[in-house]
Amino acid sequence: MPEIFAQVILPLPLHDAFTYRVPEKWQLQIKPGQRVVVQFGAKKFYAALVLSLSEDAPANIDLKEIVQLLDEEPVILPQNLELWKWMAGYYCCTLGDVFRAALPTGLKLESKSKISLTGNDDEQEIGEKEFRILELIKQDVSTPDSLQKKLGLDFSYAALKSLLDKHIIQVEEKIDAKYKAKSETWVRLHPDIKSEKDLLEKEESLQRAKKQQELLVHFVEKTGAFQAAEQPVVSKKELLKGTNFSSAILEGLVQKKILKSFQQQVSRIETNTSKQADLNLLNKYQQQALAEVKTCFDNNLVTLIHGITASGKTEIYIHLIDETLKQGKQALYLLPEIALTTQIVERLKNVFGSKVGIYHSRLNSQERVEIWKKVLLFQSDPGEGYQVVLGARSSVFLPFSNLGLVIVDEEHENSFKQFDPAPRYHARDMAIVLGKQNNANVLLGSATPSYESFYNALMGKYGLVSLTKRHSNVELPEIIVADLTRAWKRKQMHSVLTPELFGLMEDALNNREQVILFQNRRGYSPFIQCFTCGWIPKCENCDVSLTYHKFKKRLSCHYCGFSIAMPPECPECGSPEIKTRGFGTEKIEDELKPLFPGKRIDRMDLDTTRSKNAFGRIIHNLESRKTDILIGTQMVTKGLDFEHVSVVGILNADNLINFPDFRAHERAYQLISQVSGRAGRKYNRGKVVVQTSHPEHPLIELIRQQDYRAAFNTQMTERRLFKYPPYFRLIKLVVKHKKPETVDRAAGQLANLLKRSRDLTVLGPEFPLVSRIQLWYHKEIWVKIHPGLPLADVKRFILENISWVRSQPENSSCMVNVDVDPA
Repeated sequence: MPEIFAQVILPLPLHDAFTYRVPEKWQLQIKPGQRVVVQFGAKKFYAALVLSLSEDAPANIDLKEIVQLLDEEPVILPQNLELWKWMAGYYCCTLGDVFRAALPTGLKLESKSKISLTGNDDEQEIGEKEFRILELIKQDVSTPDSLQKKLGLDFSYAALKSLLDKHIIQVEEKIDAKYKAKSETWVRLHPDIKSEKDLLEKEESLQRAKKQQELLVHFVEKTGAFQAAEQPVVSKKELLKGTNFSSAILEGLVQKKILKSFQQQVSRIETNTSKQADLNLLNKYQQQALAEVKTCFDNNLVTLIHGITASGKTEIYIHLIDETLKQGKQALYLLPEIALTTQIVERLKNVFGSKVGIYHSRLNSQERVEIWKKVLLFQSDPGEGYQVVLGARSSVFLPFSNLGLVIVDEEHENSFKQFDPAPRYHARDMAIVLGKQNNANVLLGSATPSYESFYNALMGKYGLVSLTKRHSNVELPEIIVADLTRAWKRKQMHSVLTPELFGLMEDALNNREQVILFQNRRGYSPFIQCFTCGWIPKCENCDVSLTYHKFKKRLSCHYCGFSIAMPPECPECGSPEIKTRGFGTEKIEDELKPLFPGKRIDRMDLDTTRSKNAFGRIIHNLESRKTDILIGTQMVTKGLDFEHVSVVGILNADNLINFPDFRAHERAYQLISQVSGRAGRKYNRGKVVVQTSHPEHPLIELIRQQDYRAAFNTQMTERRLFKYPPYFRLIKLVVKHKKPETVDRAAGQLANLLKRSRDLTVLGPEFPLVSRIQLWYHKEIWVKIHPGLPLADVKRFILENISWVRSQPENSSCMVNVDVDPA
């Protein structure tokens, strides 16, 4: 048999695949897409992925052998690898970067240095730092990272090396499996008991062990032993549930060979065993939209459905999924933040039951592996594998074998963009590529589409379907613009509420209706300040002020997590006159309690939804009318549908509109429109109060008129003039280093090299709004690319210049992040 070589991808930021010899015992089993353990470098071992196999080996290289074959069958499919290659090329990253992003943590293995004692420490002299390291190793602190974490500044690699040189400690490389199948103890009759007569004899033999006898009777009643052709089994948990029988009593029956216990693999994922609901009937507007979508699909067009809030887009999605499933194909339903879409999750599970899998970051690594395997299982066993996946952006990596439909709901959402680490992909764009590679239909949906998608639809690149009527003909909410400046001057403010918003909230609450307030800033106060000397506490690692969180009584950085206790007095001048400035969601909650006594107020932001089930609890309380007022950040704008919300307040629209970004007006319109859509969705016309210091601002007027097309046209004129998407492509380069002078020099060199090209418009380098994050200084360079230029050539030119800058000795430790199509 000729020798076989495997080209593998390592989960490291490396461009190349690496070649390893395949041992003869695995040559007939190994396939692309399987995981293998390989040694890379002197001691490290990794779970690599087989990219391809060949009989040709690189010349004059001593190749290492694969250490272990981890899978019987591939964990990813050929079309997955094609997507990975496309992503690495388009987003200017490595296949290793894509590998790390794509596979669940539980399927990625890496060896770790484990330190143990040799027993050779008798009568050897050691220093104080060596002694402290030795004491921690005796307490089973057994990796260099854990030792460094425990000792902090007292940690010394020299002391660790000294203990190694003296043969007091030894270091081994060990690979631990991150995924372990979950198993439970199950119980059945022992095989020696072959008839009811045998069972009765065993029961009589337990006359002196009454508890064991009672448990045996309970087992028979629970399982109906000998009443079916196959002997029944029951889980130990189910058998003992609600009884006073202990595990020791059960173990006694096992030892007497009356019952037999065994381990059985079980899923960590809850399955929907309830009766499936029927599809809802579509109204005439939804039926027309559905027919238009199908026509676009027949013409192989990616299709954008522009449906106003509460127009019933979700029901159209469900009908399309149902048709896809009837064809025996899989469907992917992408949502911007899966944890925020409890209602859609429940609706899909009610209709499609156990065919639906949910995939998102709130699942633990073990659960994510199980979802991955169930999607993969569809290829060999469609009845057992997942046919529908409802997921966040990482779901585009799942191993679909027969994909027929991809839906991207709320396609305008920024949450679909991966910012760090690489690959910095946009899930909406990857969904389109995924659809084309799998010959699957792709549907984008939004009440406020991204301007790029809407432009593509108008230009005929995408199909365009409009849904302009709300379900049940409920009117769009009335938009009321409230002047903050005038209210402050006239002293009419009720804390953070203008008289218009306060009055409408009172009326709604008196009528047992609900209110949602939107403030896009969490915490109690954006910052605190000494009113004597002007001191403002800043983060030690980032160039931002610390946010005050009253509940924790701490000041925190929302970039790196740095946190300090709230100081009782100013550390600069000693004054106790430290006061909060501005307001976040926590402060609003605090100040509304005396304004609306007896009303139940809840808050939805990152601080209150950290736990796995917190969001579901908040939604349930609002749905069941246990909450009167909900205060939230962007979370309240997404995927929520409540019957009794009649008033929505946007507390400070100016923060959204006056942000220094070319997409600021687009995002402000989208956010305010989306949160406005939460009002009056079923019975009555809702009211939305937009609080602003600039009521005459043109965008505020467009929001009041709810004129998406006019807002789009205004922005398109500006974007064409100033060379922004969709007319020009953008690539953002971020140069990073821990020394500002190094960042200055390297960024300047790179910008000068890029500016040599007359075809490119190069802006910068400039420090961004937050120029230091986690001790790293940042400088940005923006490259605008004319649509007529070959994008691949431009990227090659950029990467060549980055390589040259980084090759200079003075810049060797600089990092340069490439962000293609920055959001």
